[in-house]
Amino acid sequence: QVQLVESGGGLVQAGGSLRLSCAASGRTFGTYAMGWFRQAPGKEREFVAAINWDGSRTYYTDSVRGRFIISRDNAKNTNTVFLQMNSLKPEDTAVYYCAARVPPGVYYSTSTYYSPAEYYYWGQGTQVTVSS
Repeated sequence: QVQLVESGGGLVQAGGSLRLSCAASGRTFGTYAMGWFRQAPGKEREFVAAINWDGSRTYYTDSVRGRFIISRDNAKNTNTVFLQMNSLKPEDTAVYYCAARVPPGVYYSTSTYYSPAEYYYWGQGTQVTVSS
């Protein structure tokens, strides 16, 4: 079993920045493609960003492209992924979840990164609140 733990959420004013982290632990057998999703009250969970297993490709939803940056640290097979969020807006307020795809070490087709159904492991989420 793999556990994902997010951290770094909080309250920030519009225009500010936050950096989310997600660390994988447990029975990890390789490096996973990972993604960030978010869910606001009363709305469905939506894709934010993703990164493939070796960090060579990244994917963003249009509303965050140019403001958010996803990256990862694969040193020592740590499977740690980050989401740097800049120029935050009140509409970015949500619970942010990280997720991992299985099996590890696979180059998935681009179109499959955007659906929550393609991810197997999920974290508990971290709250991000942006005040106006």
